[in-house]
Amino acid sequence: MAATITPESVWAHIPPRARDSHKGSFGAVLVVAGSACYRGAASLAVEGALRTGAGIVTLASVEPVLAAVSARLPECCLCPCLAGAEGGISPRSLPNITRQKATTLLLGPGLGYTAQSAARAAETRELVEKLLPGFGGSAVLDADGLNAAASLLNAGRALPHPAGELILTPHPGEMSRLTGRSTSVLAADREGAACRFAREWNAVVVLKGAGTVVAAPDGRCCVNTTGNPGLSRGGSGDALAGMTAALLACGLPAYEAAACAVYLHGAAADRAAALRGEYGMLPQDLFAQLGRLFAEHHR
Repeated sequence: MAATITPESVWAHIPPRARDSHKGSFGAVLVVAGSACYRGAASLAVEGALRTGAGIVTLASVEPVLAAVSARLPECCLCPCLAGAEGGISPRSLPNITRQKATTLLLGPGLGYTAQSAARAAETRELVEKLLPGFGGSAVLDADGLNAAASLLNAGRALPHPAGELILTPHPGEMSRLTGRSTSVLAADREGAACRFAREWNAVVVLKGAGTVVAAPDGRCCVNTTGNPGLSRGGSGDALAGMTAALLACGLPAYEAAACAVYLHGAAADRAAALRGEYGMLPQDLFAQLGRLFAEHHR
């Protein structure tokens, strides 16, 4: 039986900051994200990481994405990358990306996949295959990173892992591609599916949707009760991925980081819906409400 994520457990895992803290106390997130078609995905992921407490956030992406993000978020450091197929990140940029100092990697939002071209999909797969195994910390794999991983698994390849812990954040469609099971079969036993594949992949699985399930390889499982249908729009998952990466960088273990992030993401969405309605709220509206949640709990 899965536990329910409670506010008490969330705030117990996110302590107040020591008065002598500095940016190095809260880790460094490297976000590899964005392409010509999906500039906003990178922006939301970066802001999610910044607004959830990461000490340093660096975005590795192509120049149009960097220009858009840096105009909104001057706190973000930049790692310029060469453009590949359809304006995505070229694997020729791997040497520059791997030189960046980071404790946590977020890989996937807005990288582009088969919706752009087979060439874009191949380059995204190469980024996933080469960045994850060479990374010395923990990682979050999201969005097109998951689509690339699904392609590798379906070809009989192993899921690449970093040296530290790995968190996967699929929505039902991505989970279907990763597992080869239909969305209806997965929906019939969301907790069971998340737990089974968390063990099989040796990764924390965040199976998103109404009642997001978080499952750990050791069998722990919890369900989130915050959130609402106003999150049902593009960009919500990018914000969550950044938030999850930030909590990893701040020192939370992967299972706790994922559970706290999904709770806070949903709680901020509930407040945004109260102000703007489920039809009118946007993913970017979450950040103001997230800040209020932190302030109310003296974090």
